This record gives sequence, C-alpha cells and structure tokens, in this order.
Amino acid sequence: MGTPESALPSLEALLAAGHDVPLVCTQPDRPAGRRKAPQAPPVKEFALALGLRVIQPEKVRTQQFLEAILGAAPDVLAVVAYGRILTRPVLDAARHGGVNLHFSLLPAFRGAAPVQWALAWGESATGVTTFRIDEGLDTGDVLGQRRVAIAPGEHSPALLARLADEGAALLVETLGGLAAGSIAPKPQDHTRATAAPILTRDDGRWDPAWTARQLEGRVRGFDPWPGVWAARAGKRLRIAGAAALAGASAAADPGTVLSSDAEGVRVACAGGTVAMVDSVQLEGGRVMRAPEAVNGRLICPGDRIERPEPAA
Repeated sequence: MGTPESALPSLEALLAAGHDVPLVCTQPDRPAGRRKAPQAPPVKEFALALGLRVIQPEKVRTQQFLEAILGAAPDVLAVVAYGRILTRPVLDAARHGGVNLHFSLLPAFRGAAPVQWALAWGESATGVTTFRIDEGLDTGDVLGQRRVAIAPGEHSPALLARLADEGAALLVETLGGLAAGSIAPKPQDHTRATAAPILTRDDGRWDPAWTARQLEGRVRGFDPWPGVWAARAGKRLRIAGAAALAGASAAADPGTVLSSDAEGVRVACAGGTVAMVDSVQLEGGRVMRAPEAVNGRLICPGDRIERPEPAA
C-alpha cells in the first residue's frame, strides 16, 4: 500500500527479496499540471508495468475495499506513504496486521511531513522506522529503526530519496523478522512524541521572528513545496537557497539586505543573526543565483524583505 515515488524502493525491495505481492493499493489518479489532466500515482505506473494487480479505492471504509483485501489473503499489509487511515477490520485481514514504514525515528515527527519538519527544525540526524499500525497516528509498537545523518545543506527531495532507500531495506528486514518470529515489538515512549503535521502554504510565509538557522531549516525542508516566500517591493519572492552564517551578527531589523557579493546576499534575521541567501525566484519566474538577482535589481543591499500576504 503506497502512493508516491518515495514508496517505490520498498515495492522494488519486496519483490527483489522474493515476496509475493498479490495486490497493490494506491490512491486514485489526481489532476495535475496546468491542464489538470488525470495523473497516475508513481506506484500505480510501476506496479502495472510489472503486471501486478492494482486497486485505487476512493474510500477505504467500504465493504468493497475490505473484500478486496480479504481476497488477496495477505500475511501482512506493507504500508509506505499510502495516505489513508486503515480501519481495524482491514488491519485484521492480514495475519501480521499492518506494518508501516515511517520516515523518522519515532516517536519523533509523527505525521504527514516528517522529512520536511526534521529539516525545518534543524535536526542533524533522522531515520526510518517500521511499526505495527494501530488506531493512533504513528503510535504503534516499533519493529525496527535505522538512524540516518542529515548532510549539511541537504534539502527535502535528496533526504527523502535516501530515507526511501534505507527504509526499503529496513522493511524487508522487518518482514523477515516477523516471519521468523524474531522481532519483539517495542512500545513507543509517547511522552517524547513530536508532531510533523501536513504542510500548508502559510508554513512557507517568511516570518521576521525566524532566526537565520530557522530560515535555513525551512528553506531546506519546504523545498519544493510550499517553499519559503517573502515580499519585496510588492512582489512575491521565493528564497530558494539559504544558510545561517555562524558567528555573523547584525543590528539591523530582520529582513534587511545587508550586503552582496559573488556568494549571495546577506540578510538580517531575528536575534541579530545573519543568513546568506544564494538563490531566489520571482513568482512565476525561474530560480536564479542571488548575484544575478542583484544585477537585475530584484534584490539589493538596503532593501527590506517582508512577510507576504497569504497566497490566494
């Protein structure tokens, strides 16, 4: 059970390990692109290319869906970024229930956007977790975990790709352990839980209360969506690349563009901190290096960036 590209390594790994996959469940085709043409999820395209049976239920709380699961007679439901909450009857349809691969070290970053929020909060490491699905949100007993260091300057797409590969190996390892009876599930320490809620456009609106480190984390975490957007001279400007400058300080108001050189522009942030912005994007335009933006008078020393109005 999975939908986006990050679920593909797990399906590939299960097949490569010799597991029988009698059924693939993924979300329905959704409108995409400017023409809003229906687009199949990556998992559907991959599974059909291999001749696997695919279903795309609009709702999972139906007798029809339950009967489809029962008809597959599964030993386990392997769930990777499926995007739906499964009912108890569905989970009970498999001998080993549902095993979810989550892209964090639970109980940290429970929710829909664990990779993005780990970066936004400036973590230096994260990981992957397999756990037994229960009625809560990512609250089930842990079956396996692997720690993954976050590379300096790494953005969400690159980190997610690495976690997807690491998680695929862990999922295969977990299913092998369940089959052998060698895994002892471990309850999560719910007192240490942190949240990673689904992202909204508002999360990406630049805030003068952010320090340089917080700005960097959000730029890296909210790439490609929702991005970090500021306003300059009445126009929306995306900050596409930024890094906190260790040891730098400024007495200027947050949002003040302090200086520029071949590396980028230095922007004052909260708490007297300074960020180096190396690339920007005017709404509707392309991403450009900051020096190019300076030459084009898009952003220059002495300018102020401000919190933008909510996107329509």
